[in-house]
Amino acid sequence: MFDALSGKLQKTFRNLRGLGKISETNVAEALREVRMALLDADVNFKVAKQFIARVKEQSLGAEVVASIQPGQQIVKIIHDEMVALLGAERSQLDLPRGFAQPLCLMLCGLHGSGKTTSSGKLARLLAAEGRKPLLVGADVYRPAAMDQLETLAGQLDLPCFLMRGEKDVLKIADGAMAQAKADGIDVVLFDTAGRLQIDEPLVQELVQLRDRVQPREILLVLDAATGQEAVSVATHFDDALGITGAILTKLDGDARGGAALSFREVTGKPVKFAGIGEKLDDFEPFHPDRMASRILGMGDVVSLVEKAAEAVDEEAALKLEERMKKGQFTLEDFLEQLRQLKKLGPLEGIIDMLPGGGDAMKGADLGKSEKEFRQMEAMICSMTPQERRTPAILNARRRRRIAAGSGTTVAALNGLLKQFAQMQKMMKKMGKFQKMMTKMGGGMGAMPGMGKLLGR
Repeated sequence: MFDALSGKLQKTFRNLRGLGKISETNVAEALREVRMALLDADVNFKVAKQFIARVKEQSLGAEVVASIQPGQQIVKIIHDEMVALLGAERSQLDLPRGFAQPLCLMLCGLHGSGKTTSSGKLARLLAAEGRKPLLVGADVYRPAAMDQLETLAGQLDLPCFLMRGEKDVLKIADGAMAQAKADGIDVVLFDTAGRLQIDEPLVQELVQLRDRVQPREILLVLDAATGQEAVSVATHFDDALGITGAILTKLDGDARGGAALSFREVTGKPVKFAGIGEKLDDFEPFHPDRMASRILGMGDVVSLVEKAAEAVDEEAALKLEERMKKGQFTLEDFLEQLRQLKKLGPLEGIIDMLPGGGDAMKGADLGKSEKEFRQMEAMICSMTPQERRTPAILNARRRRRIAAGSGTTVAALNGLLKQFAQMQKMMKKMGKFQKMMTKMGGGMGAMPGMGKLLGR
């Protein structure tokens, strides 16, 4: 979502890093470019103005650290102010454990912002933390809202409370709370109604629901594509309900990012979660420092490692490592690795998390790479188990059958098999090298530091 903004800021940073001396003139020139980049990203103009003023004050007032280039120091100041703009640190949900009564959480927002889907995603996250959530359909106006919530609950294997045909939201709330108490539910999530624009009946209904269930959290679901309008929407909902935070949706889209950069500054409330895709697991806590690093082209290695930890089966990885050491790496193992990589999400998202990744891969056809991965998976899936384990038996007839079955060509299959053969050779060499070093370690462990070097 922040590609355009990130590209412009990185261009400015390249110029800044080359500065040997900081002056009011070159700082003003650089910050003018940063300000224009923020405005182009649809950041609220008051927010952009205040941001630039703070950076300028620190840049001209700061004593330059001797070991750091002057331009680098300004880049750091911009990074730190970007983190502060987004919320300084991750804000947790205020849902303490051990309460006798179920704790309530309301999701509100305009129609089409993604409230119902976000309700399901948040319930999934809470369930993964050991909670017992209940999804409540409190949108009595949109015909498909309750059906959608019921479908999501079914996919997640979570309970859902619906009163189809009932137009009184307070009766739905009373019924939901009664069921929650009876079933030992500890968190109740209310998916409320939205409108195309804020109106008084909507506000009053939400206020009545808030007063009835006394939620610990009132989260505004905000479409990242809203831009500067997000400021008006957030202000209205905050004035009426006293929201405790926001969920930003559609961060995987091509919106310019103004909503993400404006919300915290205007409302004083944190962004708590981000929707980064359509799947139920495309939902994550919002970390201001990581988001700032991604916007500024510094990557987000921590999030990438966390995603990898979730995607990779540790036990399977250890077994694969043993097979690789013994030179037993097969096409079945290769297929499993391709599938593990797919779990991390689109290649573009992975590249963006690497420091300088977006800039380094500029112009690269990542869509072509993903297509090649899909073709590799299709070709391996078209093989029999025996063929995957022993590719040497793949004669011309078998290769034609596999190519036809996977919708590819024999040439593409030959290319895959050639790449795989090269990988196998490399794995065998690594295995032999490790065995050699292990044997050497037995007689060299007495040498100073050698035991530590060999991992002993």
